[in-house]
Amino acid sequence: MEDPWADSAIGGESNNSSSTVPQSDDTAPADSTAAPSTSSTLTPSTNTSSSRPSRLTPRRLVAQPTRLEAVEDDPLGPLGASTPTATDTPLAPPQPPLKEQLPLRTTLSGGPNQIGSGARRPGGGLSDPHRIEEEEPYNDNPSGPRQPPPVPPALPSPVRTSMQPSVSIEQAANPTFHISVGDPHKVGDLTSSHIVYSVRTKTTSKAYKQPEFEVKRRYRDFLWLYNTLHANNPGVVVPPPPEKQAVGRFESNFVEARRAALEKMLNKTAAHPTLQHDADLKLFLESEAFNIDVKNKERKEPHLGESKGMLSTFGISVGSGNKFVEQDDWFHDRRVYLDALENQLKGLLKAMDSMVAQRKAMAEAAGEFSASLHALSTVELSPTLSGPLDALSELQLTIRDVYDRQAQQDVLTFGIIIEEYIRLIGSVKQAFSQRQKAFYSWHSAESELQKRKASQDKLLRQGKSQQDRLNQVNAEVADAERKVHQARLLFEDMGRLMRAELDRFEREKVEDFKSGVETFLESAVEAQKELIEKWETFLMQLDAEDDETVFYRPPVVQTNKPAGDTAVDRARARIDDDSD
Repeated sequence: MEDPWADSAIGGESNNSSSTVPQSDDTAPADSTAAPSTSSTLTPSTNTSSSRPSRLTPRRLVAQPTRLEAVEDDPLGPLGASTPTATDTPLAPPQPPLKEQLPLRTTLSGGPNQIGSGARRPGGGLSDPHRIEEEEPYNDNPSGPRQPPPVPPALPSPVRTSMQPSVSIEQAANPTFHISVGDPHKVGDLTSSHIVYSVRTKTTSKAYKQPEFEVKRRYRDFLWLYNTLHANNPGVVVPPPPEKQAVGRFESNFVEARRAALEKMLNKTAAHPTLQHDADLKLFLESEAFNIDVKNKERKEPHLGESKGMLSTFGISVGSGNKFVEQDDWFHDRRVYLDALENQLKGLLKAMDSMVAQRKAMAEAAGEFSASLHALSTVELSPTLSGPLDALSELQLTIRDVYDRQAQQDVLTFGIIIEEYIRLIGSVKQAFSQRQKAFYSWHSAESELQKRKASQDKLLRQGKSQQDRLNQVNAEVADAERKVHQARLLFEDMGRLMRAELDRFEREKVEDFKSGVETFLESAVEAQKELIEKWETFLMQLDAEDDETVFYRPPVVQTNKPAGDTAVDRARARIDDDSD
């Protein structure tokens, strides 16, 4: 049994104890063979007594000198890698990584024998474990990269989709709209009668379900759209609808003029870069159950119809203040210009109404003149005189129709533009009013901020006695500063927006008035050409005095057609009664 306190084994019969202390061996050089490590043994103790030495007696350790040898070609010295001995098996150098020839095909990794031996195919790559080359003879160039297999073309799907064709980015950002308002017809009973219009829309916008659709709308729906767009877009000049009229609202001329004005309003609204993306415009143009959708929308957003809705969303109160004094000279000049333009347009509209009334009076006078000529031709016995008189009477009826048509065209071409821009100026003034409200809100928020800061300074002078109240006032000051910042940004944004809107107003005004004047002059020239042609034809008939059949007219067969209510019909009815 070994003694745990001894450094070496103790003989069974010897009483002498010997201790052996192992020493660390030095590593032999790389070119020498492995040699057994030398150990240093301690000399036996001089005590020859049979008794065991005491544990308190310290053992003496004899230090042996360590032999150091120089190591060549190893900068790390003993820390470097151990040099393989002669008995170790030499390892083959690692193979460099090979580039995979088939990027879309996963091959099995070869065994160690295959990698070590570098088994390759004749083309220079690794051997193919799947034997794909034997099964795919379509590769004509075995030395090059493998070609992918042919892919059959995609067949058209038998399922037809109802999606709209794709458009470019420019068309998607600026969709086109073509809106027509037509088919006005009266509906309802005596107490709830009104005119309903068909609104037909063609658009390239992807926000709508279909590229072409049609809905039914009445006048108050157009008025709702105008007020809602004004509330949703403060500072934007919204094209207004025509004004309401209580008397004569079912007359054909008034209905046609209102239809044309509503159509122009919708097309201008849809062409506006901001208003064309409004959700309420989409609701107006597309909704089949318009009244129900509007009620649901107002139930969810009760303050939608108020003009201060945009300011209220930021928690900013709209103040009235005293009379607004414009600080910006640019806006002051534009306001003065708009006032003068409005007065001039109202004067032009008044003169236009006088001219239209004059044309209608001339048409009525031509009708009365035609009736008188017809009466004279009936009592004249000589056919050489009665024929020209009756022909002149028919000519005056043609002139009456030309004057009536020209008066209506003047209203629909030039008069409607004048009325539209008078209403547009009112819309611009409403945008000015919204900007004034934003200005009052900004200054009201600043006044509230000053009050909060005064309360904060007062509490700071009192010290820490009212810390809870101070924290509350600090929060109120931060909230007031946020409202001031938002109100100031809103006022500045409305100013920039209104500058762009007024520039757009000027450009469209020039284009619309130029187009309106050209149409007005063309219609006037066409009317005069028609009159000249009628008069020249009549003069040619008068010159042919030798032909008695020039003014001959076949007898008119009397029918049971009721008499009209025009001046000519009344005059002819009186003449027939007198002849009877």
